[in-house]
Amino acid sequence: MQSTVRWTGYGHEGMTFQAETGSGHVVVMDGAPEGGGRNLGPRPMEMVLLGTGGCTAYDVVLILRKSGQHITACDVELSAERAETDPKVFTRIHLHFKVRGKGLRAQLVEHAIKRSHDKYCSATAMLQSTATITHDYEIAED
Repeated sequence: MQSTVRWTGYGHEGMTFQAETGSGHVVVMDGAPEGGGRNLGPRPMEMVLLGTGGCTAYDVVLILRKSGQHITACDVELSAERAETDPKVFTRIHLHFKVRGKGLRAQLVEHAIKRSHDKYCSATAMLQSTATITHDYEIAED
């Protein structure tokens, strides 16, 4: 897997970066104004958190589909805390899953979330070395 991150900071003063993935997708990241950024995109650590949500949501949807569940939506709301000093790693991450479908079984939803966390999600596997990761979920019926 390869990616390129290019500093595009306007006039070599800003803190904007253009990231291009190996699959050809482009994302703009920027810093906070107090750090020299112009708030033109998500912060890099926000991208790490977003990637974690995407990684685990992908797993949960796939596992539930393979379990024969009729899932129609899966949202993950993430909240995180970071260390006070550098490096400001994540110290706590909470994932709240909102799963929607027809006749979803709570036991299978819980199983899918645990399997993602314990076996499949590369992002949570890396982050759990510095962060306590917790989760909960709710199920809505279509």
